[in-house]
Amino acid sequence: MKVDGNKRIVTEKKVAITTNKTEYVRYEVSSSVVTDYRATDGYKDMALRSATGGRVVGGVEWDAGSAPAAFYAPKKKRAFSRGLYAFAKRAFDIVSSLVFLVAFSWLYLILALVVKLGDGGKVFYFHERVGKNGKTIRIPKFRTMKKNADKLADMLTPEQLEQYKREYKIDNDPRITKVGKFLRRTSLDELPQIWSIFIGQLSVVGPRPLMRDELSEKYGKDADKLLSVKPGLIGYWASHGRSNCTYESGERQKMELYYVDNRSAWMDTKIIFKTIAGVIRRDGAM
Repeated sequence: MKVDGNKRIVTEKKVAITTNKTEYVRYEVSSSVVTDYRATDGYKDMALRSATGGRVVGGVEWDAGSAPAAFYAPKKKRAFSRGLYAFAKRAFDIVSSLVFLVAFSWLYLILALVVKLGDGGKVFYFHERVGKNGKTIRIPKFRTMKKNADKLADMLTPEQLEQYKREYKIDNDPRITKVGKFLRRTSLDELPQIWSIFIGQLSVVGPRPLMRDELSEKYGKDADKLLSVKPGLIGYWASHGRSNCTYESGERQKMELYYVDNRSAWMDTKIIFKTIAGVIRRDGAM
């Protein structure tokens, strides 16, 4: 296999000519390499590491020297599959969030009282984030920080302020209340976001909702790609690293974009169960 100047995938069996409809996706392969593979509109990007030996790579079986089977899949079939997935995902969001809100209404009341009695401040904190297709949304959380926590220069050391500007989070954040530490460690502070799922601003599973300046600074030209899907309460990055995968290393961006490219009902299911296990172990909640 080789790639000529016209970006054609050339094999002994067939020639597949890519179109200009889609984004460029870069893959690394071991031999007979295709280093600049152009996936046409609607195709699922895959984490392809090898194009030899007929191995199954990224969930797709390759014949030695051939393009992935998904490359030749009928467009109508792909569109139907994506539509069915989107419908099923929204149905799951509505049903699961409604059941949770009703079943755990008592827990919401208890947590609201605990937060209020902690320091007398507001129960909820609303912060603006960027939703699907760039729409501004307001995300509710149980308040975990002290009053005037948004005055960063007054409450943080220069080192902490620098870390916040770099990662948009702080190790051992001094602004967090005692109650807030418990809520964050158990992820209970995010329970009000179940309402955001019910009304359609969030999904159960999706990329982490970001602030607008955070989005443009950390994702650059990939920002639109990230915003092509609805942000979620839990996600691939949050369940597979979170505190251990940072913006500075670039791993956080890669993991969020990997989900966008490979999202499916099966992946969502695995993320849900991995998140539950992580909460039980208390992995990366801070």
